[in-house]
Amino acid sequence: MHRAKRLGLTGGIGSGKSTVARMLAERGAAIVDADAISRSLTTAGGLAMPQIEVEFGNNAVGADGALDRSFMRNLIFQEPQARLRLEAIVHPLISSLTERQALQAEACGAQLLVFDVPLLVESGRWRQQVDAVVVVDCEEETQILRTMARSNLERPAVTHIMAAQASRQQRRAAADCVIYNDGLDLAALRQEVLSISAWLQL
Repeated sequence: MHRAKRLGLTGGIGSGKSTVARMLAERGAAIVDADAISRSLTTAGGLAMPQIEVEFGNNAVGADGALDRSFMRNLIFQEPQARLRLEAIVHPLISSLTERQALQAEACGAQLLVFDVPLLVESGRWRQQVDAVVVVDCEEETQILRTMARSNLERPAVTHIMAAQASRQQRRAAADCVIYNDGLDLAALRQEVLSISAWLQL
């Protein structure tokens, strides 16, 4: 079986990373969405839920059977080690499922696998698993305004999320290619994606 090229795609909240992923999919790339996989693990019936309940107790499970995110956020705020305990459950499952999706896409003939990973730089493990990293970048104020408009969040909530992510400088330092998505309309952004496709020989 041929080995497809593997591209890591990341960017801070509100950068436009998901839009770039969709445009790459239009060019024939297979998207492996690590964030979607992560969310699926903690929904009702998700693969991580039995172990989460054992580790954190019944209070970690909402009435609907999914992870009680409010409980978990509060616990992590009070006890930072709780994040590491949660990641120890979730991260191995994410790795297993992303690789399974990647192999399935390769078996179906995909020439490019795009691993859409919001915390690619923070995780420290993705760089060795991909052939190249593309970072979607924009000014921090642009991130804030986009996220407030998209998610109906207040500014302090957005800045809190951003503070937990890698800095722009850290992401750019990890990039093989940067798409500067500030002041671009969709047509201009699509041209940037086309140039990436040419660079990847798609």
